[in-house]
Amino acid sequence: MRLGKVSAISFDLDDTLWSFRLAVERAEAALHSWLLERAPRTAVTLPSWRTLGTLRDQFERSRPELAANYRALRFGSIRLALELSKEDVALAEAAYNVFFSARQQVEFYEDVWPALTWLNARFPLVAVTNGNADLRLTGCSGFFRTLLTADAFGHAKPDASIFLEAARTVGVQPEALLHVGDDFDLDVLGSLNAGLQAAWIVRQNFPVAKTAMRKTSRWHLRIRDLSMLCRALGGPLSLISSTDR
Repeated sequence: MRLGKVSAISFDLDDTLWSFRLAVERAEAALHSWLLERAPRTAVTLPSWRTLGTLRDQFERSRPELAANYRALRFGSIRLALELSKEDVALAEAAYNVFFSARQQVEFYEDVWPALTWLNARFPLVAVTNGNADLRLTGCSGFFRTLLTADAFGHAKPDASIFLEAARTVGVQPEALLHVGDDFDLDVLGSLNAGLQAAWIVRQNFPVAKTAMRKTSRWHLRIRDLSMLCRALGGPLSLISSTDR
């Protein structure tokens, strides 16, 4: 690790700044309620809000070419639910908008806001995601110079090009950009292969798979929250989370 040479930081979003599962569950529950009210026959196809996730997974298996297009997958599964229920498929667009709006109502991990405040005062920050979060709607756009999404950019992590574009947008060489994310393959290996430095955030206490660790002999920082990242970059001990207390 060459943390002294870090001039900018890129962040993954889902499961790095907030829980992806909680955000999607809230969105699916909101979508389910909306569908039952506007398209009541979907009650048979979708007996609970959890069925929406199952149907989305089924749709993705039938359309593997859409694997990185989260909007298309969710929209397609909503349309499928309406078709199976003999409801008006023209409702799909409005239904997706309900889902998307609710999906942006994220709950930040408690360490995120103070850490981003400290980091933003010292480094240019950029968000890099394969998902479809909208920083303006989540409320944290003020911390970031820009947002790179796989859908808009045309390439998804772990493709090196999206990491190199992140470095370009903040005007630094790849080796001066530290990427932070929760997915070992997409975030850690992807950024290392692009010539960046990497920090792997592991918020849950689970054993690190030996097969994952064997994939790289290169150093990366392993942290359990963003306060640890701040301290590794010279931040004060006062930047602690409840896991340290």
